[in-house]
Amino acid sequence: MIQRQQTLWLLLAAIASFFTYKFPFYTGTLKDGLYSELDGGSTLFLLLLTGLSLLLAVITIFLFKDRKTQLKLAIAGSVLSVLILILYISGISNFANGSVAFSAIFVFAVIAGYILAARGIWKDEKLVKSLDKLR
Repeated sequence: MIQRQQTLWLLLAAIASFFTYKFPFYTGTLKDGLYSELDGGSTLFLLLLTGLSLLLAVITIFLFKDRKTQLKLAIAGSVLSVLILILYISGISNFANGSVAFSAIFVFAVIAGYILAARGIWKDEKLVKSLDKLR
């Protein structure tokens, strides 16, 4: 399971997804004057989608025997992560001023982890198909 590179990419996606709960994407003052941080637990929708992304990465790691399902889940995870990024960007409009935090890199790491995992799963599937042709 750990021998395959896509497992490491999915593990990166799961860890980075967890860190989006702890570290902010955007910090600043809201339009009503209060200081706030935008992170994975800021809104209920972000909380649920980030949790789903974390759960999806962990489940996908353990589906290493079924590459087709694993590939579909990795693609779904990358689409979900892009949706989460869109929600973060739209959440910035609630702030009067502020800045993107350095820890916003975790949101992009989740997307990269899913995409690189899907690429690795696709390569494995191509390798298995080519070996089946030789038999």
